[in-house]
Amino acid sequence: MSRRSGVLEFAVLGLLHDAPMHGYELRKRLNVLLGSFRAFSYGTLYPCLKNLVAQGFLVEDNPDLEYVPATALNGKRSKIVYRLSAEGKHRFEELLADSGPDAWEDEHFGVHFAFFARTDRAVRMRVLEGRRSRLEERLERMRTSIARTRERFDDYTLELQRHGLESVEREVRWLNELIETERANRTGRGTTPTGAPPQTSDGRGQEAGSSDPPRPPHDRPGRSSQER
Repeated sequence: MSRRSGVLEFAVLGLLHDAPMHGYELRKRLNVLLGSFRAFSYGTLYPCLKNLVAQGFLVEDNPDLEYVPATALNGKRSKIVYRLSAEGKHRFEELLADSGPDAWEDEHFGVHFAFFARTDRAVRMRVLEGRRSRLEERLERMRTSIARTRERFDDYTLELQRHGLESVEREVRWLNELIETERANRTGRGTTPTGAPPQTSDGRGQEAGSSDPPRPPHDRPGRSSQER
């Protein structure tokens, strides 16, 4: 299984853990909850769903109704509703517990973070610290690269490199804040540390009463000139 299909599997199982959905609704939820999945189409999602059904992780309700893709002419949508099987719930719990190097990469980290409210605190800490370590390594490589190429590139190319460097530095600061908050909060699973709204990397708090998790940091715009 490719890395990207593995990410999609995790996201699908996590969303269906809340409630059964048909494919069209599931795709909308992926687009809203996980910005990194906006490019996924029916051509990507439905093979994933069929594969999860074949593995026994999902169950199809109304499986005799064949799916017809929606078009401007027929306006049809899938009548098949997908729900987690007992094996699917167990598989999702396994993915939640994964805190290895794959969970630190850009796409995997965003999905893990989206489901942090259901993740054990110890796993959250390992993922956050692993992600920070991975980004610190990236920062070192970027700083070395800028120092070596400064004389060979024009001002605009250097500015683009500095922009990328600042984006990674900003995420490291955000991770430091999350890690410190997790260390201060030892009440178990899924609690909001210190009662404060989760902070995005640009310092904006999540709206009160919102059930959506903060957007993954790589899906956020860069900071303004005043912040520099």
